[in-house]
Amino acid sequence: MSDAATLLDEVAADLLALPPAGFTVARDARAAEVGGAVGARIARLRKPTLAAWAVNLLTRDGQLAEAVELSRALREAQDDADAAELTRLGRQRRQLVAALARRAVDLAADAGVTLSSAMRDAVEKTVNAAVIDPHAAALVLTGRLVASVDLADDTDPARAVAGSVPDASASAIEGPVPDDLAQRRARKDAERAVRDAERARADADRTLTGARAREAAAREHADRIRDRVAGLRAEIARVERDAAAAEVALREAERETSTARETASAAERSLDRARSAAAEETTA
Repeated sequence: MSDAATLLDEVAADLLALPPAGFTVARDARAAEVGGAVGARIARLRKPTLAAWAVNLLTRDGQLAEAVELSRALREAQDDADAAELTRLGRQRRQLVAALARRAVDLAADAGVTLSSAMRDAVEKTVNAAVIDPHAAALVLTGRLVASVDLADDTDPARAVAGSVPDASASAIEGPVPDDLAQRRARKDAERAVRDAERARADADRTLTGARAREAAAREHADRIRDRVAGLRAEIARVERDAAAAEVALREAERETSTARETASAAERSLDRARSAAAEETTA
């Protein structure tokens, strides 16, 4: 597969796991980001049906591995014409398909989407097709479904899946089946634990980023307040110095006024004496 085809498949798998309501905006943004011929092909990706999207979530959640293993076991039992084993596996298939369909519905609900009864039925038919038919399993396991798969219909692979159409003989379907069920379950539990730990770490990283941003904003605000307080203190010191100087000037002015008042009073008395003396001279 070429690098361009690989990139298209990777982008399609990511986009088709997003809630369909946000698919178009995310697709167009990704197409613009990638650009070129691959970007043009991304821009032509079709929005998935709700059923196809829910099955893509199921594939990404790692819940279809046991179904694929059962698919191979069913084919081997058919080849051996083992009626008892076929009956047992058929019962197991129905239980597993129902459980996986419920899981897909739950994953959709976790993403904020409620599937109608028709969509739930389409999910179950698609999961059942993946268990029964190798080609359907190859389509489903890509995680790039845009339409549900129903073995009662002649589904065109090119219409059911975005990007490259997988080969039904791919190793993901024909690979060896582990003999120990407990070992398979332990591996799935470990993979789930890793996914949970990765989600927890991502949540913690987002929380830490938010806390750091709030701390930086608080520090900047505190710095501004401290600068303002320092400025106010400096202004108060200047005003206090001006007030002290004003008090000194006031006292000096008061002294000058008092001296001038005494001088004026003395001059007034001298004038009065001069006038009295002049009057006496005139009378004599």
